[in-house]
Amino acid sequence: MAFAPLLNRRSLFLGAAASLLPLPAGVARTSVSVPPSIDRDYALDRRSFHTRILKAGPAPDGGDPLSPPPEGALVQSYRSGALDLLAWRSRPVGNGKKPALLFLHGGNALGGGHWELTWPYRKAGYVVMVPAFRAENGQRGVFSGFYDETSDAIAAAEVLAAQPDVDPSRVFVSGHSVGGTLTLLAALSSKLFRGASSFSGNPSAYAFFERFPEDIRFDVSNPREFEMRSAVCYATSFKCPLLIQHGTLETRSREMSELTVSRARTASLSIDYAPARGDHFSALPEETIRSLSFFAKLGSGVAG
Repeated sequence: MAFAPLLNRRSLFLGAAASLLPLPAGVARTSVSVPPSIDRDYALDRRSFHTRILKAGPAPDGGDPLSPPPEGALVQSYRSGALDLLAWRSRPVGNGKKPALLFLHGGNALGGGHWELTWPYRKAGYVVMVPAFRAENGQRGVFSGFYDETSDAIAAAEVLAAQPDVDPSRVFVSGHSVGGTLTLLAALSSKLFRGASSFSGNPSAYAFFERFPEDIRFDVSNPREFEMRSAVCYATSFKCPLLIQHGTLETRSREMSELTVSRARTASLSIDYAPARGDHFSALPEETIRSLSFFAKLGSGVAG
């Protein structure tokens, strides 16, 4: 696997300097050491909550055109609310219904390096779709930071499940970094998925935006804005079995990952936690192998 194409402003920003940046006004007031535990259904709360965006604009990262797609991919359109968006999906192979994987990319733009990460799944026999979200890669819409992008992920999953070569009972979701966070939120939002595997996702929006304050677009004076972006707050509401992974050298998200697992297990939910050897990128091969095995145990129908 090639990891160089995945490097962007975010991965270059992972050093200690990130913690030295001043926070925007209001962030310190809403930062918490232990995020609240909310014993309600996240999907139901999404129906009544609407994020308030104070700074409308594109996603923070730049991105290349989505067409032509990388080798082995087709451009697939999907609709999320009033937006027509694009994704890459694998080319049909053979006959019959197959398991499918919605892979959610890291950073805030879709690139060829993200498609490369899906090769093990495609090789194993999955139909794979990697969506670009609103306001990414020159697409329409406004960047919200995890919230409306979760709606896009669910919309893409519904299109994936409806593909003629996909078995809708065997749709899985996985993602890395920002995509790992969205994987957690997607697993809270929909019963469509048979299983989910998050790589280096941050379950706490408090922690994430304290580290990346320049990505904040929403009203920080409302604590609900953070709660609705934090899987750790709704950890008793996961809709499918879940595997949480991160690199052993990644210490920033460990505490919130462990708290998410602990809270989910109090509700007797099926959740596994398995740090993989390495850092944000070098842990990816082991995490991928583990996710394939995890999905196989859940009945993907392909070898793990």
